Amino acid sequence: MSPDSRASHARHIWAQLPFFGWLIALWMLLWGQFTWLAFFSGLIVAIVVTRIFRLPPVDLSGRLNPWYGLVFVTTFLAALVRGSLLVAWQVLDVRRQPGAAVIAVPLRTDDDLIMTHTAVTASLIPGSIILEADRDRRVLYLHVIGVRNEADAEHQRRAVLGWEARIVRAVGSREQLRVLRDATVDTPRQGGATV
Repeated sequence: MSPDSRASHARHIWAQLPFFGWLIALWMLLWGQFTWLAFFSGLIVAIVVTRIFRLPPVDLSGRLNPWYGLVFVTTFLAALVRGSLLVAWQVLDVRRQPGAAVIAVPLRTDDDLIMTHTAVTASLIPGSIILEADRDRRVLYLHVIGVRNEADAEHQRRAVLGWEARIVRAVGSREQLRVLRDATVDTPRQGGATV
């Protein structure tokens, strides 16, 4: 093996380590155990999964901003609590129906991984679920409860764009950050704050 091919192979393995680590963490979360046994069995499962199910390599940006990662996690946890309380209130409020709508959210970045993270985040927050992801046009279609008019629908669109912006700030590439800077936005939730 030539030195160039060894270096290329090493770069490829290094770029895939976060995905590999995520598989191990997911295995440990599924079993609800953070022990050495769970770690090593997760390691074996990750090796088997990555060798048997040969997926195309995930191109990661190689950039991680711990501050914006922390902002994403804390904002997400707060949104989970708020969404749970809001849905519970809508269910218990017998005076009126909460209303529902299917909305389209055109994303600003053209990256499958960012689109997937944004879709999963939006689906995990109570009150909305992804119905479809149009990869070619970069549009997410969500079913959302609590929508009574166009202003409510626009608020939900801005919220999803805000999740996209937080994810890009945490793990996006410099090019994706530039796209957010160049986008026409007017609130920090949409990515209007410094990126």
